[in-house]
Amino acid sequence: MIADPAISFDPNRKTAVNCSQIVRKIEDRNPRLSPRDVARRSLMFLNAIDDPQLLDSCDIFNEVWNDIEMKFQAASDQHAAMTHELEELACSDPREFSPDQIWILVRAIKVQSQVLRLFSVESPGTYVV
Repeated sequence: MIADPAISFDPNRKTAVNCSQIVRKIEDRNPRLSPRDVARRSLMFLNAIDDPQLLDSCDIFNEVWNDIEMKFQAASDQHAAMTHELEELACSDPREFSPDQIWILVRAIKVQSQVLRLFSVESPGTYVV
């Protein structure tokens, strides 16, 4: 087997934090989360940090946790409000939409893009040392 030169091995480096360790920390922090919410937050953690090993630090874990929770709650609240507005909009005739109704659709698209950004690696590594 030929070694990949892009992958280096440092025998002095601690074992990297893995997903199950992040899941355990999240469940310890909030045992009431559903498995789905734990998985979402795990992904958000991994997307927020360049080096998962940094999550061994309680200070960094707490900082990332607070940031993720704030973003997740804001996006959830916006999504819930948009869902309600879109349900009302769905009852009207699209051929007779007013400018306000068009803006509801535009805002809904923006909210959806914010939610998608929470779970994508658009700008990874907010937390670096």
